[in-house]
Amino acid sequence: MPSFDIVSKTDIQKLDNAINTAKKEITTRYDFHDSKTEIDFNKKDMNIHIVTENEMRMKAIQDIIIARSVKQAIDTSCFDFGKQQYAAGSLIKKDVKVKQGIDKETARKIVKLIKDTGLKVQASIMEDQVRVTGKKIDDLQQIIAMLKNQKLELPLQYENFRN
Repeated sequence: MPSFDIVSKTDIQKLDNAINTAKKEITTRYDFHDSKTEIDFNKKDMNIHIVTENEMRMKAIQDIIIARSVKQAIDTSCFDFGKQQYAAGSLIKKDVKVKQGIDKETARKIVKLIKDTGLKVQASIMEDQVRVTGKKIDDLQQIIAMLKNQKLELPLQYENFRN
């Protein structure tokens, strides 16, 4: 029976390359000259830690990270730019969470969208992914096309397409 998996993954190496390129750009930019700006990427926690001096620089850093990620073919909807907090002195810090996997609520939403199509397919939640099975490959391809048109807050990939 044909099936495929719906997952949400971010390539760690591409993201690391994007962060390193952003660091290099920040050190060479004139408006960041003599600033106390730091960017750290924790691969284990999938978290980007940013510390800088004011909100204008924080916004510029976010724009640089997004631009470098797009050049590395990373979907920018994987970033969760949380609220900024004040660190020691006049510094501002922000932790940017990189989303990995499909959470339960989004998985339920995807399953509901699939069931609402009326196609003869079954969708099941398996940890942080959704498996879709059906008798016809055309039905599975229609599900993929329908999900690509939906506005979900996660970047989705479709893998393990099997006959």
